[in-house]
Amino acid sequence: MEDSSKFERYVYKNASVYHYMKISLVLEKENRNITDAQFKQLIISGLRDLYGEIGASFPFDLLKFDPKELTGILRVYNSGLVKLWSALTLLGSYQNEACAFRVTQVSPFLLALSGNSRELQFGDQ
Repeated sequence: MEDSSKFERYVYKNASVYHYMKISLVLEKENRNITDAQFKQLIISGLRDLYGEIGASFPFDLLKFDPKELTGILRVYNSGLVKLWSALTLLGSYQNEACAFRVTQVSPFLLALSGNSRELQFGDQ
């Protein structure tokens, strides 16, 4: 007797094409004003330093930038996440001033970056 109902299981590993990164820039002199274009250019120069001209043409988008906090949200293809992350980690100076990028959150879903459970405050704390 043949079983008419057949169970099939489908598993999708990360159906998203992109990853989203929430990053912040820490400068030695904290009273620096940086525009969104300068912020993105700094990231591109980090890619160029690590991977050359081909690396500088690497596609990523700066979706949001906060000039007061020097934070931004980047969208990058899954295939280039490690390259971008390594370039951000190894970047050490901006206009002859020590700096560092901090990767705060990474997710394949943009909505996941809207809140951070580590910064949650309850009541009147």
